[in-house]
Amino acid sequence: MKMPEPDAGTLARRDAIVAALAAIVPGGVIDRPDAMRVYETDALTAYRQMPLVVVLPETTEQVAAVLRWCHAHKVKVVPRGAGTSLSGGALPLADGVLLGMAKFNRVLRIDAADRVAVVQPGVTNLGISQAVAHLGFYYAPDPSSQIACTIGGNVAENSGGVHCLKYGLTTNNVLGVELVLITGEVVRLGGRHLDAEGYDLLGVVVGSEGLLGVVTEVTVRILPKPASARAVLIGFATSEAAGDCVAAIIAAGIIPGGMEMMDRPAIHAAEDFVHAGYPRDVEALLIVELDGPPAEVDHLIGSVEAIARAKGAVMQRVSADEAERLTFWAGRKAAFPAVGRISPDYFCMDGTIPRRRLPEVLTAMREMETRHGLRVANVFHAGDGNLHPLILYDANRPGELERAEAFGADILRLCVAVGGVLTGEHGVGVEKRDLMGTMFSDVDLAHQQRLKCAFDPDGLLNPGKVFPTLHRCAELGRLHVSGGKLPFPDLPRF
Repeated sequence: MKMPEPDAGTLARRDAIVAALAAIVPGGVIDRPDAMRVYETDALTAYRQMPLVVVLPETTEQVAAVLRWCHAHKVKVVPRGAGTSLSGGALPLADGVLLGMAKFNRVLRIDAADRVAVVQPGVTNLGISQAVAHLGFYYAPDPSSQIACTIGGNVAENSGGVHCLKYGLTTNNVLGVELVLITGEVVRLGGRHLDAEGYDLLGVVVGSEGLLGVVTEVTVRILPKPASARAVLIGFATSEAAGDCVAAIIAAGIIPGGMEMMDRPAIHAAEDFVHAGYPRDVEALLIVELDGPPAEVDHLIGSVEAIARAKGAVMQRVSADEAERLTFWAGRKAAFPAVGRISPDYFCMDGTIPRRRLPEVLTAMREMETRHGLRVANVFHAGDGNLHPLILYDANRPGELERAEAFGADILRLCVAVGGVLTGEHGVGVEKRDLMGTMFSDVDLAHQQRLKCAFDPDGLLNPGKVFPTLHRCAELGRLHVSGGKLPFPDLPRF
């Protein structure tokens, strides 16, 4: 992978840039190499790059002043939340300012009557639910990293989670944002109301990966906690049978609160780590949760059990109480760190496919394991077809990183080939950037880049992410599919 060439002029002006930022954010600038080391990568740890300087503002006014200065002096800016991005979305630039938003960590308002909470972008995903729990509410999207990932990062990547099948992703649960543009202008999109007039600019910003502006406030929808919730573990002798069961449950008109799938390597890793009571003698495991009024939940649990039996389930266990339900989910939510215990490194992929194609995609991935000589553990949101294959490799062995990259690229190409998309919730970042051409034509990508130009005409916000080819905004008006391409230099690796 490659990133834009460091700008020699910016590097030469480093001392002046540091001094200017220190005047805007006193005490909030980090410029020592040892102190900046913690910012050199995000959760896609295969790629690392030290930033030019790190600045940690505390107020919207400071964010606006930083961006205004960087815009005036043509200095690149990479926004960063908690750094949990799995696609390299927060990877720094050698000649860019890293804008850390961790100090924006307050819950500003809770309004149970309107069912909204207004929070700063540094509040963790789980922190929102904890802040409204005493009122009987919660925030529905719940990525597995919810204890660490922040709502600002969720907005940037349009994050999902185990309950997004029924309750939607971030875009379905964000009502408004305060956004600072690269010029320093502060704008508000949406608000506390259910819908906004005019163009859906809020929909454009959610999932924009830090390319359009910096979010400094988020208004989210909060929901009443369901009256009851129960989960059922369902084991299968083959992954294909589990995939068939997923499709059959949805085809029956049942929309579970969550429906997750794990294959044998992931099951064993999670069980060894969490001791959730998962069966070790199955090839695939479904966790299906139903929520709502108790009578409805009981009826739907029976329906799911009947469908599972018809699809060849070899074991089923329904949670007996709330503690057991949470234990079922604890194993799934700890699957990523659990796999980290059995492999020195892994790539967490993120592609989405039509549910009905799940059995054949799983079969194809097993064939890819042989071709690439690497193992894969599968953990994914089965209900909405969002796959998270974990490709196991050892970066200390020559060539394994490259093989893992090639394996991941083949998985994502397969997702597109069967009618799916390159990403479900992790974003494009640098990980999938060079694969965008498998899904979009040059004309498609040029139009998407024109949208970025409307917000950031100089390309200063998070450059090098999402778009496989850089075009100057002035070129886009006369762009032909054969011209205007600028090469990327090599991306530093760890």
